[in-house]
Amino acid sequence: MKIIAIGRNYAAHAAELNNAIPTKPIIFLKPDTAVLKDNKPFYLPDFSNDIHYELEVVLKICKEGKHIAEKFASNYYDEIGLGVDFTARDIQAEHKEKGLPWELAKAFDNSAVVSNFIPKNEYANMYDLKFEMQKNGETKQLGHTANLLFSFEKIIAFVSQYITLKKGDLIFTGTPEGVGQVNKGDQLEAWLEDKQLLNFEIK
Repeated sequence: MKIIAIGRNYAAHAAELNNAIPTKPIIFLKPDTAVLKDNKPFYLPDFSNDIHYELEVVLKICKEGKHIAEKFASNYYDEIGLGVDFTARDIQAEHKEKGLPWELAKAFDNSAVVSNFIPKNEYANMYDLKFEMQKNGETKQLGHTANLLFSFEKIIAFVSQYITLKKGDLIFTGTPEGVGQVNKGDQLEAWLEDKQLLNFEIK
């Protein structure tokens, strides 16, 4: 299982980090050791002083495919959930400045929090879904899939031109604006529509 993550897929988030709006999907990978499930606590690593949350809709790939046509791409995922892409923003900034890859900032252990998954057929329209992140009871991120720069189908088609997708792979589809730092003792909660899927503590 691999985790494929999409960067800067909401214009307002790109703007808040002073990044250009991409013309094609920006991808990076996280290893399977990044996964943190079952609402287990997230322990702040000692190598960063600026860990940020980034809430995202996550797709679960249901069959193997490569060179997938966009018109067929919706057949390659059957469940969706929420995830938090934890990012060491200080390390990321340093690496971006030097033109280095992001992996140390993005791929560390437990940096990919994943909720339970829901069959996508429970939702009438994949592009009419709202999702929300609260920190300590206060809304920090409020996203809507209508605002994606690249649709789920475009992402799947694009990635599959380069990387074979396999059953069980996860695609983090990008975060809306409102990302921010977490500190010890914070409680993060997240909803997809009216379902709370994440509720865990920062330690």
